[in-house]
Amino acid sequence: MPTTTPALKAYLPPLARFLMCGLFIWDGVLQLRNPSATADYIASLEIPMPDIAVWVSIAIHLLGGLAILIGYKTRWAAAVLLLLCLGTAFGVHLPARDTANMIHFYKNLVMAGGFLYVMAFGAGALSVDEGVTIA
Repeated sequence: MPTTTPALKAYLPPLARFLMCGLFIWDGVLQLRNPSATADYIASLEIPMPDIAVWVSIAIHLLGGLAILIGYKTRWAAAVLLLLCLGTAFGVHLPARDTANMIHFYKNLVMAGGFLYVMAFGAGALSVDEGVTIA
């Protein structure tokens, strides 16, 4: 059975973490720039306490995304983002007969699958979890 070259093992996990975290960091920044609009959107989804939920959402997006990016407590961050992806998929993007929402539904399921992989195999090379310190 062929094995993965050491160079791929060293550079693919950080690249994967970079690609996975971008959406969450970006969304967290967007929510932070206009939390009242985000709270209004959350309220339109009939989620309780939207003025509190917005700050929870911002924290999860930013802290979870940054933790995945640098590989810090990666399995825990992946678990939290997995729950966010599943909750958003089934709680927001599931309405039937809405093609745009169904695309987002499946996108969230794919991201959830990626986070399951991170939970199973960890951060990989070039991560705080693996002993690489941030200077």
